[in-house]
Amino acid sequence: MTEKNKSGMMFDRRLIQFFDWGLLMLTLTLLAIGMVALCSALFSGKIDIPNPNSALLMKQLIAIGIGIASMIFILFIDYRHLDRWSYVIYFLTLLLLIYVLYHGRLVAGSRRWIVLGMLRFQPSEIAKLTVILVLGHYYSKIITDQGLSFKDLIIPLILTGLPCLFVLKQPDLGTAGLIFLNASIMTWFVKVKKRTLTAIIVILLISLPLGWCFMLKDYQRERIMSFLDPARDPLGSGYHVIQSKIAIGSGRLFGKGFLKGTQNDLAFLPEQHTDFIFSVLAEEWGFVGAFTVIITYLILILWILYVASVSKDIFGKTVSVGICAMFFWQVVINIGMVMGLMPVVGVTLPLISYGGSSIVTSLLGIGIVLNISMRRYMFDV
Repeated sequence: MTEKNKSGMMFDRRLIQFFDWGLLMLTLTLLAIGMVALCSALFSGKIDIPNPNSALLMKQLIAIGIGIASMIFILFIDYRHLDRWSYVIYFLTLLLLIYVLYHGRLVAGSRRWIVLGMLRFQPSEIAKLTVILVLGHYYSKIITDQGLSFKDLIIPLILTGLPCLFVLKQPDLGTAGLIFLNASIMTWFVKVKKRTLTAIIVILLISLPLGWCFMLKDYQRERIMSFLDPARDPLGSGYHVIQSKIAIGSGRLFGKGFLKGTQNDLAFLPEQHTDFIFSVLAEEWGFVGAFTVIITYLILILWILYVASVSKDIFGKTVSVGICAMFFWQVVINIGMVMGLMPVVGVTLPLISYGGSSIVTSLLGIGIVLNISMRRYMFDV
């Protein structure tokens, strides 16, 4: 089943035989939808004149190129090496998170970006994948049929808590919440004893008032209050949600057409190319377009779950579940946010929203799942 190429390296033809073309096509479809939506968000009403937003479009194309190259690169590395090197990757990520707190670029009161010449990236995005890998490594060593005890969860709590703490300090509540939610899904997947699960829920309920008083900043509390009642500050903290709901509702069944969204064109819709790009899409393509995007995401998420189910080792299963959770929570939170069903926390729509770090991280996650899928034949059934 193997043959030598001109360099003398062994190549296993089964890697191509088991390659998951369906998952790749779903990913490319969402990237294409994202580029169409981004063009609408950046150029609506300005298609015939020079536009400074052209630079943003070029940056997104560069990010997609880097992401696809990273995805291809990760395919040539047996994912079990990620298992062995997970703690090293985790430690390096922590160093990046610490570095950005002191030397990152300050934008709108937040230090989230490390600048390298013309490129900049968010270590917090990479942290989402890093925590998934390190928890996959840890859980694969201690998983039992009886379930994990509270003592077993102390190390995962530390492994998850440290990145969350550093990300909260930036501050970036949305990404910190995503890291915690992804870790929670992975922990639930590997099974926790009922008594331990009950204790965790009680601790979380007790911690909520403390987090509200001492961990959230004033503007974060204001966002939550605006979620409960957007009309309390329609020109301030509630403005984003009100304009977003108007855009989504005005799209009706088939939408207003490409580059014809008035909320976007008249600049009523804020952050239209990042957090609120789904609103642009819904206004221009209507319920049919928005529903198509949601169904495509649903198929992608179920496909990743299928890869988890056919994976033959615990590390592959848990990492696939973690990456599935990463996509699931981002989609649910972003779409819920722009529809006024969740607070505005600055979570992008994966593979569609503008953002280089988010695109590269999402494509790396897909690359790892493809890697797990195409190497499942290496294990005994």
